Amino acid sequence: MRFSYNKLFKLLIDKGIKKKDLCEMAGISATSIAKLGHGGNINTEVLLKICNALNCDVGDIMEFTKNETAGSTVMQEDTDAADLQMNFRNRGTV
Repeated sequence: MRFSYNKLFKLLIDKGIKKKDLCEMAGISATSIAKLGHGGNINTEVLLKICNALNCDVGDIMEFTKNETAGSTVMQEDTDAADLQMNFRNRGTV
């Protein structure tokens, strides 16, 4: 699981607010916005400032999402194990 801030960026588009404008409205740095764009760790104080500036709740700007990469890795490992078993069966080893 990880945090996604896609809801924030959609809200900005819907309200016609640029990232630079949000920085000024909320009193936060461009670095904080960049971290949000990459799903990085962000201080809750920054989230509070954004919510105050946009007059919204934290649930309006972020959500939990499944970590797709981890799931893909597990699926690939399962596939690799199945392929390995198939190779052994074809050789009569298993």
